[in-house]
Amino acid sequence: MGLDLVERHGDLVRELYRTADEVLGFGLSELCWHGTAEQLRPTEITQPAVFLTSMALLRIAQERGLAPDAVAGHSLGEYTALVCGGALDWVDALRLVRRRGELMAEVNSRTPGRMAAIVGLDADQVDGLCALAKAEHGLVEVANYNEPGQTVVSGVEEAVLAVVAAAKGSGATKVVLLDVGAPFHCSLMRDVEDEFAAELERVVVRDPVVPIVANVTADYARTAADVLGNLRSQLTGAVRWTETMFRLADAGMTRFVEVGPGRVLTGFVRAALPDSEVLPTGDVRRLDRALSALAATVA
Repeated sequence: MGLDLVERHGDLVRELYRTADEVLGFGLSELCWHGTAEQLRPTEITQPAVFLTSMALLRIAQERGLAPDAVAGHSLGEYTALVCGGALDWVDALRLVRRRGELMAEVNSRTPGRMAAIVGLDADQVDGLCALAKAEHGLVEVANYNEPGQTVVSGVEEAVLAVVAAAKGSGATKVVLLDVGAPFHCSLMRDVEDEFAAELERVVVRDPVVPIVANVTADYARTAADVLGNLRSQLTGAVRWTETMFRLADAGMTRFVEVGPGRVLTGFVRAALPDSEVLPTGDVRRLDRALSALAATVA
């Protein structure tokens, strides 16, 4: 992950990887470039690895002229968006992401949970299934409103499996148990909310200089205080991504650039806003294609 970026753009990004290793005190760069799936799976490793790769992509894109009119990031991606929007220094964001992963892993070790994506039911139906399962099987909540017709639930394993079974019986076209390191974005994370808030107080947060739409509100975070409150609430709050995309579209956004590994958000945007242009940048080939398209438009 990111090795092709270093090979092609080492002058721009090698310093990022070197600094990350120094700040975290272990070889994150080596894990990104050569780590096995098993080594990368723990969420305290996954989160900083994905963030660092996203930062490398962002640095290259900015060097080649990317200047967004607004930013947003899905869950972990919100930290990259905040760096791009001028609200966080990238090293502070890296430290926060690492600690976020550690705290989430601690919760999962005490109360193992699951997450599942449900496709083909509307969000209200899934909310209703969660309410029924919660009454009988334990905590389960909607974690992500990803796109119209795709919702992710999170909670204790028994309750998540009950929602999965009920969703299949209610006509869901697809249900997938997710291979993630913890039950993100649900009330199980409340145990570490105060501890993470203390971490937030240790970093410098500024008013965004680029408009940013926050996960938990699907509205603009205009001040440093907004950013801090949103990041604290994000641990337990749902990612309102569908509303976020509609918010940006209502503001006149017609082109979206996904800055980070993979193409998951590209799919979400295409499903919600089929008339928009979406440019993924997850590897050198896609990054070059996206930046060439942007440059042609500017020209």
